[in-house]
Amino acid sequence: MPADPSELLGLCVAVGVGLLIGAERERRKGSGATRGAAGIRTFSATALLGAVSVLMGGGVVLAAALLLVGVLGAIAYQRKRDKDPGITTEIALLVTCLLGGLAVRQAILAAAVGTALTALLAVRNRLHYFVSGVLTEPELHDLILFSAVALIVLPLAPDRFMGPFDAINPRAVARLITLVMAIGALGHIALRSLGPRYGLPLAGFAAGFISSTATIHSMGELAAKQPSQITGAVAGAVLSSVATIIQLAIVVTLVQPALLRALVVPLAASGLAACAYGIVPIFRSVRAPDERRMENLGHAVDLKTALAFAAIVSFVLLLSAGLNAWLGSRGMLLGAALTGLVDPHATAAAVASLVAAGKVPPADALQAILAGLTTNSAMKALVAFNSGGARYAVRIVPGLAFMTGALWLGAWGG
Repeated sequence: MPADPSELLGLCVAVGVGLLIGAERERRKGSGATRGAAGIRTFSATALLGAVSVLMGGGVVLAAALLLVGVLGAIAYQRKRDKDPGITTEIALLVTCLLGGLAVRQAILAAAVGTALTALLAVRNRLHYFVSGVLTEPELHDLILFSAVALIVLPLAPDRFMGPFDAINPRAVARLITLVMAIGALGHIALRSLGPRYGLPLAGFAAGFISSTATIHSMGELAAKQPSQITGAVAGAVLSSVATIIQLAIVVTLVQPALLRALVVPLAASGLAACAYGIVPIFRSVRAPDERRMENLGHAVDLKTALAFAAIVSFVLLLSAGLNAWLGSRGMLLGAALTGLVDPHATAAAVASLVAAGKVPPADALQAILAGLTTNSAMKALVAFNSGGARYAVRIVPGLAFMTGALWLGAWGG
């Protein structure tokens, strides 16, 4: 009977995974009488054992093989526990046996998991140093909280519209909460690793591609808690608005490229205005003293702030959906303006889709997108006052007004 090509592939992947994990463990097991019991040959044979077990009898035989590997691993651990109380190698050996069995059924997944396990084992010293020597106690708690929201709450949130006017999507709300927490963490990491001179402007620009409004909010929170970092926070907030313009142009291009012709002049004018206004805070941020020993940075993520921001956004979406339901097609401009309060990219994508379907003329679409960007600037101004106070907002609002004026001037001139 000819061999099944998929089974041969699984056997090859199993051996490869065993060799990969075993090579890493070989460097750790030491030498002499106190050396570890499992190295490259043991791990390769264990992976092959898992694969052959599945081929011979499926899950039952694989379970027996796992029991055998577990017993042998326990015996090996008894030999070396006085000198090395860790059980990483023994656990890795059991996982390798499982990966060998998995390779027969899902070779790509087994290879990916095996590679990830090898990488995790290889960065042991760096992980230990990061957790014990770099992370503070509050930051470790924040990491656990963020992981719970991102890996548990977000996947379990229903991905469907519900509530009045079917306006609220719990998955989208959970995504927004995760986003605000992630942006706050990004700014915190940037401060820790690069200092305020470069970290905050770069973090603001990168986060602006996710949500400029949320970025301005997070930068304002930082400026309120750490007044000495207001220059970098303002630079990051301004650069986030530049990212908004770039992303909106990309969204329109992907949905309806022809509409970009009407938008290129207004968007270019607004983007150049943002860059011009941002030169001063960026220059000041870069020239400021690099205070590596900054005062206590506080928490990396703030769940309460993220929940409050998501609640405001949900209310705006509910109001926008209600107006659209009451006014119908006549409320497109008003609906675009209200949606723009939360996300101008969503407004642009929706309007561009209507243009592509031939339901809305490009001229009306242009007005709707500009209205969305304008109300979004207004929302950013309110967010700046609410999160960072007047001292932060007076540095942000003139730039937003400058950008908005350039946007409409470009539309009028174009």
